[in-house]
Amino acid sequence: MMKSILLIGLGRFGRHIAMKLDELNHQVMAIDRNEERVDAILPYVTNAQIGDATKEGFMESLGVRNFDVCIVAIGDNFQSSLEATSLLSELGAKYVVSRAARDVHAKFLLKNGADEVIYPEKQMAEWAAIRYSADHILDYVELDDEHAIFEISVPENWVGRTVGQLDIRNKHNINIMAFKHQGVMNLNIKSDTPVPENNTMLVLGNIRDIQKCFHI
Repeated sequence: MMKSILLIGLGRFGRHIAMKLDELNHQVMAIDRNEERVDAILPYVTNAQIGDATKEGFMESLGVRNFDVCIVAIGDNFQSSLEATSLLSELGAKYVVSRAARDVHAKFLLKNGADEVIYPEKQMAEWAAIRYSADHILDYVELDDEHAIFEISVPENWVGRTVGQLDIRNKHNINIMAFKHQGVMNLNIKSDTPVPENNTMLVLGNIRDIQKCFHI
């Protein structure tokens, strides 16, 4: 479903968000104080304006209530990020997502109008630590503090056995979501599905259970 999104801040992080939203066919209004950044993003957004997101009059002119999501992607000026976040909330924005650069920033943003906080440096650091600390982990998506999806190499002693024979759902409380080979996913996983060789698999469960099961 196409969404209308207000994107504030067009540094590297904001620019990447805008380009991905364009790829996903969403409507994006982009805002930045810097004219060069605004000009550079025009091919990827529905509209863009040069403006100061900490100024109430300017923000009122945008009609922030009309956007499905407002993203504050300012990363180099926490005061501006905090002011823009608070102003969006005061003006009745439906959903505000703000970027944090430090733990303390995240706490302040959540207390001052942010519905959700993005912490890219910390989130990427955690991903990298897990991804590259074990040879058999290929990807990792944290769902909350306790649960995650891991893409992991199929253990050699599992090959040829069926999902039902392994019974890891009952033994370890872990679900096999898919098998993956050369970028192609098989999501049709049943109890009689044999575990293929030279594949990776996507498993979902409690992080500690996954770590224990796969010796991470």
